[in-house]
Formats: sequence, structure tokens, C-alpha cells
Amino acid sequence: MDLSPTRLYADEEAAEPEPTNVPVLCRSALRGGRLHRMKVVMAATNVAELLQRLAARDGSRVAMVDGERRVTWSELDGVVDDLSRGLATSGLVGGQRVAIALQNSLEFVVTYLACLRGGMVAVPLSPATGTGEVARMLAESGARWCFADASTIATVRGAVSGISDALVGDGDDLPMSAVIPKVAVVGGPVLPGETSYKGLLHQTGPRVSTPLDSEALAALIYTAGTSGHHRPAMLTHRALIANIDQAARVTPSMVTRGDVVLGVLPLSHAFGLNMVLGQVLLHGATLVLARQFDARGTLQLIEAERVTCLPLAAPIIAAWASLPEAAQHLTSVRTVLSGAAPLPIHQMHAFESATGLPVEQCYGLTEAAPLVTSTVGTGRHKPGSVGAALPGVELRVVDPSGRDSAVGDPGEIWMRGGNVFSGYWPDGDGAPGVDGWLRTGDVGFLDIEEDLHVIDRLRELVVVSGFNVYPSEVEEVVREVEGVAECAVIGVPDVTTGEAAVVFVVAADGRDADLSEAVGLHCERRLARFKVPAAVHVVNELLHSATGEVAKHRLRELEARRAMGLS
Repeated sequence: MDLSPTRLYADEEAAEPEPTNVPVLCRSALRGGRLHRMKVVMAATNVAELLQRLAARDGSRVAMVDGERRVTWSELDGVVDDLSRGLATSGLVGGQRVAIALQNSLEFVVTYLACLRGGMVAVPLSPATGTGEVARMLAESGARWCFADASTIATVRGAVSGISDALVGDGDDLPMSAVIPKVAVVGGPVLPGETSYKGLLHQTGPRVSTPLDSEALAALIYTAGTSGHHRPAMLTHRALIANIDQAARVTPSMVTRGDVVLGVLPLSHAFGLNMVLGQVLLHGATLVLARQFDARGTLQLIEAERVTCLPLAAPIIAAWASLPEAAQHLTSVRTVLSGAAPLPIHQMHAFESATGLPVEQCYGLTEAAPLVTSTVGTGRHKPGSVGAALPGVELRVVDPSGRDSAVGDPGEIWMRGGNVFSGYWPDGDGAPGVDGWLRTGDVGFLDIEEDLHVIDRLRELVVVSGFNVYPSEVEEVVREVEGVAECAVIGVPDVTTGEAAVVFVVAADGRDADLSEAVGLHCERRLARFKVPAAVHVVNELLHSATGEVAKHRLRELEARRAMGLS
């Protein structure tokens, strides 16, 4: 039976009967020596349809937990209906953009799904984004509305004011799509000209008719991705649904109907939005939302809610690996998934040793909506491996000449599948060619079992005297030095070698007096001469993105200023 991304499915043993108006097929599958009957449901063409199906099938089951609030699938579907009516009544029409600058919350989920149900395009913005960047993103996307909460309202108001001032002037610095967005405030006081979130919940009137065009744009998600600077990636309903399906076809399932899933990864990020929320919407699991990560507080939340599935990022795993009490809070957990940012091997081993829980690695990128590979179901956990391609995803590793690299040889990772994005907003720049292959900008290799090993970002590659230096390789060696808490390597111009590696180091326990010299000597012993950093800078901290990746562009800016004698 065809199980291409045109169908979604769920475990029949755990599911209630589907509504009679939903076409259903059945198949059998052998898992672990047991025969499972699987229901294959004709795929939705709009992500919001998944919620409608759950409301019809599992309406009384708890869908989401947000602090003291618990909502069922039926209740969630009703609120999404109310907001979609409110957005339509406000004058929004299909294709127009709505920015969501909210922490992980019930309101984020409702706003996202209401936008999709009404045919609008969701533009999630990280709550950590600064005022200037928010202004650029709102203007660039042409967002007509922006939803904000207590954590973002000051930033959003400043950004909107900046756009307004620019439009009153000549507006030459703004894109043609820029408008002054209306502001919807969640849970706080409303200023003149703004609207409260609750004021947009229209409980009367006909249900908004969900558009059924799978190629319609669903979301613009900002990413540095393959381009090296933050741009909005265009994800259609087809891409989002295809990736939800691809992840669901891995056996054993990453998420099941009976799971309680932790929602601590930012929903403004593709991994949190479509891997975590998307799988919950497909299977009907319960999502426990955490607005911010707190090492001990989040552990207590996991224990209190009996969470079974933990999709995490590297900084969370590292934080828990150092807490002796972590294991006792995680007794309900059956699956730990690491995604959104690379997980260093030493952090994975430390977590597994401290908790007894194996970590399943995942690899993806926003442009792939986002998941590409996983170790789930392979039965193989090799150092440095991020697993095999998901069902429905093809992988290639390509050398600089455009030929497939030999087994074990590094090259650029290319992928192809129904989950690939449609290019960067607004002109589709960066979209796959007619052959469908997406050049990820990541460097890696495939081993003999076709498991992928990711080495680094192609744009992070440092070429020293014609030799390739991968920052991740140097960082692994630097981390071996006692007293190094964190490090990051970048490339800088060099008049003799073309480029040189420079490492920034954060010291543990204030032990920075001789750390620079210790790192330099260790690298000289462990690395080839051309890989040894030309300079070691001890800093108080490294800035990170919302998903834990080091903001290396900030380090390059710092080093450029240092070279010019400005800092």
C-alpha cells in the first residue's frame, strides 16, 4: 500500500473510530514481532484540519496544559473557531500575514491555528528578538497584525512605532510590503489603537471555511538557514503536513496518542512548531507547555504532569546532565529527542550517564519543515550520527564538483522530499531547482549504513592556506581542556594564510587566569598545525539563539571591531 506523504496515519489500537466523512484505509504492519493494524487517513490539505479531526474523534481528551489551564480538543477547536472569526471580521483575508510574538502558551497555539484555518499566513517571532529586528521582520513580511504578550509588548510597540515613523517620512528604508500592523495584546493593558486578544474572540457567526489548497503558504519562519542571515522561509501546508507524516512513519513512533509531550522548545522555531506541535496534532497526544526553561522548575513540571516524551535542545540536555536530582524527576519519560541545534557528544554521554535515558538524535533545518533524519527506529547510536533519512526523504552528500561523495567522505548535504520549502520570502530565492534537491549548506558524510554524520555548516568552514578547517572539530578539542565551560570557533581574515581560526572560550568557576595559554598548548598537541587557533579569547559569555546555537555572527562582528581597534 502506498504510504507516500499524501496520507497520514495513526495507531488503530489507540484510536477511537474516525468520523464517517473521513476516508480511511487500513494496513497491517509488523513491529517488534507484533502485528499492528494501522489506520491510514487521507491527508489534510490544511494543518488546521488536524485539529478538527481530533475534536471530532477525541473531543473530551485533554489537549494542552498551560499552567493551571487544561483544555480539551473540543474546547481548543472552539476557541480557534472564535479567533478565526474575529480575524476575518477584522478585515483579514487569505494570504495576509499575522505575526505571533508570544511565549509558548495556549494563546500561541490558538493564534497559529486560527490563522491557518482562515487561510492567513502565520509569522512566528522569537520573544527574544530585539526591537530593531522585530521592526524589520514586521515590515519585511507585511504583517497586518502582531500578537504580543507581557514578554514582548514593549518590543512590539517600539517596532510598530518605528515603522509608523518611517512611513510618515519618506519610507525609503522600508520594503514595499510594509504596513503599520495592528497590535493584539494577550493578558495585559491595551493602549489606544490596540485590541485585546479576548476582544478578537467572536463567538457568534458561521464557522470560517478552511481553505483546502495544500500549496497555499502557511507560515513564514525566520531562519539563518542556508543563506547565513535571517530570512523568512516560506512553508506551505504541503511542506508542513508532509514532514508531520514523514516523522510519523518512523517506527517505533516518536509520539503516540498516549504520550504527554513537553512543549519547552520555542513554538516560534520550526522544530517546536511542526515537529512538536505537529506530531501532537496528528496523534492527539497531550502537550504540556512551558513558557520558559528553568532547569529545576521544568523538571518539576515533567514529574507533576507525568511527561513521557521530551523533545529538547542541547542547552537543556547539558543543564540537566549536571543536576544529580534530574533522574528522579524523569521516571515517567520514555523518549528523549534532541533537535533544533547540534548536540555535542560529550553532553549526550553526560546526560545519558546521569539519567539512564538514551538520547535519540534528530537533524533538520527550517527549510525542510524541519526534520530530515533521526536515530529513532534505526537501532543504531553511533558517535556523531544523526540517524537515517525519514521515510519519504532522500539524501545525498555532494562534493565541490557536484558528484556524490564516496562513503565516509564529507560534502554538502542535499535533501529532497515533499517537506521542502518554497524559497525565501518574498521572491522564492533559494528554492530547490526543478530536480527538487535542496542544498542545505551543511557539511557531513554518509556511512556504510547510510546514517548521516553532520560535521558543520558550510558557511562556517575556515580555509587556512587552502586546507579545510571545520570549527566543530576544533571545538571538540578545546572542550577537552579542564576549566572550559563553553567555546566557539570562527574564521577571520589573515594576510598570510587567507583565513585563520579564532576560538572564544567561557571559563568554568572563574578559572580564566591561564586558560588561554592552556587551550593554545592543548590544541598544538592535538591538532594539525593549520587547525590550531591563531588566537584564544576568554569571554564572560557566548550569546545564543532561542534554540541554543551560538550566535557566531556576533563573534565575527566582535572580532572585526577588534581588528579595527574599536574594541
